[in-house]
Amino acid sequence: MTSGRPQRERVVLAHRRGARMVRTRVEVQEQTEVGDALVRGLVRAQLGLAVRLAAVVMCVIVAVPVGGSLFPALASTAVFGVRLNWLVLAVLMYPLVYGVGRLYVRLAEQAERDFIRVVDEEP
Repeated sequence: MTSGRPQRERVVLAHRRGARMVRTRVEVQEQTEVGDALVRGLVRAQLGLAVRLAAVVMCVIVAVPVGGSLFPALASTAVFGVRLNWLVLAVLMYPLVYGVGRLYVRLAEQAERDFIRVVDEEP
């Protein structure tokens, strides 16, 4: 015996297409605990990258005077009347710092793209 009503249909939220994407985006926008954790992860990744690249630059900069003290003949060598270690520090460090800066921007943007991919990812 049917009463003329349509048959009940079960609706499950998990089967909705894009449900997680909306939730994750809302988590970030509303700065909930999950969104805050995602943003902190991005900031931590970019900070770690900056610290590692700064350490590389500092090691190279410190290596020039240390190399000069370990090899005095190299430190006393002059090119155009300027000692070689000063020439290296004054001239060759600028392209190094510029290159590391460009590398940082590229890798930081990649981390941001990965973050956006995680936020926009469907289940």
